[in-house]
Amino acid sequence: MYTRQAILKSFNGTNYTATVQLVGSLQAYLENLTVARNIPASEMTAGREVAVMFFDLMRAADAVVAAVW
Repeated sequence: MYTRQAILKSFNGTNYTATVQLVGSLQAYLENLTVARNIPASEMTAGREVAVMFFDLMRAADAVVAAVW
C-alpha cells in the first residue's frame, strides 16, 4: 500500500467522491476518488491537504482519500 499527500480540489457530498491534485505534480489530478465515510463532509473543503492511499499504483481508480488536515 502506498500513501501520497494531495490537495483537495473538489468534493461531491452526494457520492462521497473527491478530485485531488497530488503534491509535487502540477498536472496529476485524480477525479472521482472514493472518500472514507468517517471523514465529515464539513471537513472536505477545497484547498485542504489530504492523504490518498493507493492499493496498486497502476490502478489509481482504486485509491481512497483516507484523511484530511
